[in-house]
Amino acid sequence: MAGTLLSIPEAILNLALQTPTYMLLLIFILLIGLGLVTIFITLHLIAPKPREPYPSEKTYITTQPDGNVSLPRQLPCWYDRWRATSRLQETSSSSSYSTIPPGFPVPQDDGLIEPAEVAISVVIPAYNEADRILPTLKEMVEYLDEKFGRPASAGQSRPSSSGATVKHHRLVFNKDKKERGDRGESGPLGGYEILVVNDGSKDSTVQVALEFSKQNGLHDILRVVTLEKNRGKGGGVTHGMRHVRGEYAIFADADGASRFSDLGKLIEGCEDVVDGSNRGVAIGSRAHLVGSEVVVKRSAIRNFLMRSFHFILMILTPPATSRIRDTQCGFKLFSRAALPHIIPYMHSEGWIFDIEMLMLAESAPATPVLASDGSIIGTSCGIKVAEVPIQWHEVDGSKMNLVMDSIRMAIGLAVLRASWMMGVYRRRLS
Repeated sequence: MAGTLLSIPEAILNLALQTPTYMLLLIFILLIGLGLVTIFITLHLIAPKPREPYPSEKTYITTQPDGNVSLPRQLPCWYDRWRATSRLQETSSSSSYSTIPPGFPVPQDDGLIEPAEVAISVVIPAYNEADRILPTLKEMVEYLDEKFGRPASAGQSRPSSSGATVKHHRLVFNKDKKERGDRGESGPLGGYEILVVNDGSKDSTVQVALEFSKQNGLHDILRVVTLEKNRGKGGGVTHGMRHVRGEYAIFADADGASRFSDLGKLIEGCEDVVDGSNRGVAIGSRAHLVGSEVVVKRSAIRNFLMRSFHFILMILTPPATSRIRDTQCGFKLFSRAALPHIIPYMHSEGWIFDIEMLMLAESAPATPVLASDGSIIGTSCGIKVAEVPIQWHEVDGSKMNLVMDSIRMAIGLAVLRASWMMGVYRRRLS
């Protein structure tokens, strides 16, 4: 029996030596093709496919001045209008880009996005966060009230001490402010909104948020959106981002681990990298904390898994994304013009959704780059990402299973990258 088994490789070798070279090459190519087709079909079967939102998930509740909770109200949704108009209008039209002169390329998948109504939109994905969300909301509201004020439409009489405006320092944004004034609109935007996306919580997260809204007069400013079925952190963030009304949109974790007052640093970072189409992204980074007491106190296994995941990230992601030192910090800000190039094409709803956002930003269509004096100095593919150091601290109560979720993240990243490389995921509307 053993002699028979040993003779099999020898027979195969003799057959290969007797086969013409061109036949071997053809067989090799066919095997490679069969392998690629198998991988493609497998990816189609296992790659995440986000579900469409239920009708109730496109509504929100908030508190009213009389202290009662409102009936469900329709959420504003820039995504729905963008999706409809993108299918109708000529994609080569530059009418929506007043800062782009004729002859320069414009993003080809932009469509129209409704003008911003407030300065800042904050999206908080929340799953069973009743014990942790309250301090986070307090910190947010205190900072936002001071820096941006409350929307006049909310009937508040507490304007920002700094004028309730976003103080832009980039010319491209200042042009937008001037154009609003030329159209007779009321100057720079102020105010903010907070969208708490309740991802199927089983505790009192919603009640805690609404009680905080009632006590602080956040009527129609703090809005609670409830997902009927849990979608994961990525699904909650994506859903919230589809309904933001802000000139900037930021998502922040409900645990308050990131210092919210660092939002100002993110706005400045975003404006430092913004392109001629007002597209820019800024992300909070904890990379500067490596070696600090915050990280050193972590368990050895956690630090090992963190470094291993970052190594895998560098191998599997495209160049710009692979150079980002901290992709997982839950504190990321987007200019409004960047949203149509990222949010409509999201697929991942788990822990690695951040990476897909950054990959989509990197692969966004080309647009002109402006110098500090407003002159065009060339074109640039992708949306630039500013990595901004922020203050961060560990918060108890994480829902992440260290080992199992790390393995799932590594597998999910491989599936995500392969799906985009092989065309399973594409920039398309359907």
